Amino acid sequence: MTGRPGAQGAPGASGTLAAFAAVSLVLLSATVVAQELPAGPGRDIVAKRCLTCHEGDLITQQRLSRGAWGRSVDKMVRWGAVVENDERDLMLGYLAGHFAPTPVASHLVATAKNEGIYKRACMTCHEADLIASQRLTRAGWVRSVDKMIRWGAVVPEADKEGLVDYLAARYPAR
Repeated sequence: MTGRPGAQGAPGASGTLAAFAAVSLVLLSATVVAQELPAGPGRDIVAKRCLTCHEGDLITQQRLSRGAWGRSVDKMVRWGAVVENDERDLMLGYLAGHFAPTPVASHLVATAKNEGIYKRACMTCHEADLIASQRLTRAGWVRSVDKMIRWGAVVPEADKEGLVDYLAARYPAR
């Protein structure tokens, strides 16, 4: 066979191409995973420092407080992760801001302040037994409160979340 030297089966050609493809795939997948993280201050640092070892879903599925995220980052640093001092606070703000615990009805507290909002906003038109019989999910209480506001209930925007928290804690879905 004649032709260019090394055109067929050159020892390094296919290996170099395969290595290039592998590196490109790794970089592309890291970029795709980084794009799955919500935008915000600290996202690029989290992607740079965390996604070299972890898939993005390991981060996004976590629901930790800022303190718990701090302990997790500290553990990763003990295990060899590199996090600069000026990056840590930004990372924790990002992680706690996007991946914090979400309250569920069982974690909500019917506070005295929110009870006052409930009495003022709901009890002026409804008897307690009607409200207690509803037993809605938190999302259901949000819809119900929104409906009552559309129908004329006076609930300032600043009080709405407290009212929903009270109703969901006091009268959760069965």
